[in-house]
Amino acid sequence: MLLFNIRGRLAELCKGFDYPDHARRWAQPRGTGWKPSREFAVVPPRQTSWQPLPMSELRQVVADLRAEGDELHEFLRPLDDHDWSLRTRFKDWTINDVIAHLYFGDHLGLTSHRSGDQFRAFMARVQESGLSLVEFTRRWLSDLSGPPLLQSWHEQFVTMCDLFAASDPDQRLTWAGPSMGIRMFATARLMETWAHSWAIYDRLGIAKPETDRIRHIVAIGARTYGWTFANRSLAEPGPAPQLVLEAPSGARWEWHQPQQQNCIRGTAIEFCQVVTQVRNIADTGLEVVGEPARAWMAIAQCFAGPPEAPPAPGTRRRET
Repeated sequence: MLLFNIRGRLAELCKGFDYPDHARRWAQPRGTGWKPSREFAVVPPRQTSWQPLPMSELRQVVADLRAEGDELHEFLRPLDDHDWSLRTRFKDWTINDVIAHLYFGDHLGLTSHRSGDQFRAFMARVQESGLSLVEFTRRWLSDLSGPPLLQSWHEQFVTMCDLFAASDPDQRLTWAGPSMGIRMFATARLMETWAHSWAIYDRLGIAKPETDRIRHIVAIGARTYGWTFANRSLAEPGPAPQLVLEAPSGARWEWHQPQQQNCIRGTAIEFCQVVTQVRNIADTGLEVVGEPARAWMAIAQCFAGPPEAPPAPGTRRRET
């Protein structure tokens, strides 16, 4: 899932995910005649009971990212050596591959924060290798595996969180596409850590803890309605559906204008699973009403990069 296909369109990596600029454009009234936008646009929340954190609150996003990573680290510490080679339902990756992938993504963030030139040089090395991302990562890490990999990932993860928390909230990171605001990058790392961890929890047959940290992922999901269609060169089928979601805490989160005939209702967890392609919409209890809502949920993708198909129904689930 993460960030890019190294054989494909690197320039598409984060196109349309620079939320502050897009949000400002979308803040302008649409008028009475709504027309689908072909921008890689971000749909702002309307009449919502929870508002996204402002850019100045970078530290809160990083605190939630840190908590998500620490939770995963503690969960994985008791694993036996043989557990790390277990294959998950996500692209047949092993548990080791999943953590190596997270290590890789965090490394990109640290490298970009340190030097845009170093980031571009590393990306060129990846692209020129001609390898799949998972194979490149294995070789780059010299087949590091198991507890040593877990320790290395977590140490780098903590370093990244400390660095981001102390950064200027207006800082931008060099990226394969347009530069990315540091708060948006921290939010994307939270999304990736949360989404990829599901493959591990599912494989081990353990229920993943549910927390309101997913409010950041809900925000990305709600804002990338237009991106999902534009990324596939499709016109938006109508206005963004209303979201009425129940948070893990029991709070009610709402996004977009109320529309009885164009809405999605259910748990925030399942909504996040669909937009991060952890689950097919058919494997959730979400209530989806209206053609725009149905069309969106069938192909939802809140992460950057070329279009990816959601998992087939029944293929991503917890092992029993």
